[in-house]
Amino acid sequence: MIYSFDFSILIKYLPALLRGLMITLEVSAVSILAGIVLGFLLAIARQFGGPWLATPAMAIVEFVRGVPVLIQIFWVFFCLPAIIGMDIGSTLSAALALTLFMGAISSESFRAAFATIDKDQYDATVALGMPMRVTMLYVILPQALIRATPTLLSNAITVFKESAIVSAVGMADIMFVGRNISSASGHPIEILTVVAAAYFIVAWPMTLLVGNLERRRLERMSAA
Repeated sequence: MIYSFDFSILIKYLPALLRGLMITLEVSAVSILAGIVLGFLLAIARQFGGPWLATPAMAIVEFVRGVPVLIQIFWVFFCLPAIIGMDIGSTLSAALALTLFMGAISSESFRAAFATIDKDQYDATVALGMPMRVTMLYVILPQALIRATPTLLSNAITVFKESAIVSAVGMADIMFVGRNISSASGHPIEILTVVAAAYFIVAWPMTLLVGNLERRRLERMSAA
């Protein structure tokens, strides 16, 4: 039996797919921003927190990086409510799991950025009597963000693409909507092609930006 293509059905289902895409973008954006904050805190704990903070932070990072994101989403969705005695829903479960993942991979980006900051700057803040909180907020964080930007953007792209698996817990993202429409309409090729194109359209400009930033960084290093 020859498959009958009918791309005209996209007109009917496009609004639903766009709503799903907006949900995907919203959850991804929240998870990325929260993950960057978490990653910075984990990096500080590992780099400056001493063994009592560094060891738990390292354990969290290594565990999250070593466990598939799908398993983490399932654990947060099914297990966390049983522990806290409260239903947190698919959207919050997905956001929490993606935030943990973004935080774990971003902590390594920040640690690499910390290594490029001159030790003299740390010594100067100590000599000036600046509190650790002030040093981190006004001296270390701005420089770390600038130096880690290409890697953080790469991490953000990864999280956005990984967000497709949140459909497994019933969140109505574009993947969940596309899968349901594919089954109901009997036209999976047309629908899933559009879903794939949506992910590509969002991720590709960010990929180009990362490449451009990385190229500029290498040019500055060569000129130095």
